[in-house]
Amino acid sequence: MSENSKPVSINILDKEYLISCEESERKQLHTAVEFLNAKMLEMKNSGRVIGSERIAVMTALNLAHDLLAYKQENHDYTSSVDTTIQRLQSKIDEALIKGRQLEMQTVSDGV
Repeated sequence: MSENSKPVSINILDKEYLISCEESERKQLHTAVEFLNAKMLEMKNSGRVIGSERIAVMTALNLAHDLLAYKQENHDYTSSVDTTIQRLQSKIDEALIKGRQLEMQTVSDGV
């Protein structure tokens, strides 16, 4: 725990936890707690999972799944953008080469 960290009381599914957190990260912590609480309440209210520990594990699995799907989607998008940039760069290079060839032909024809 760093010197700037102080304990912060948070509530998840009506249970209180003390979390060490720096002042600069406090707002982000509360946002994360609200998000997690909402997801855990969804799981609890679905009626398919009973017990705080099971709700926490199933919520964690769902969040991990969402994160991995997002990472794969982001990777696919990045790869697509990279491919498009490489294709455009090749076209630019070809156009520059043709332009230089035309310049050299024009200069040699003019001499």
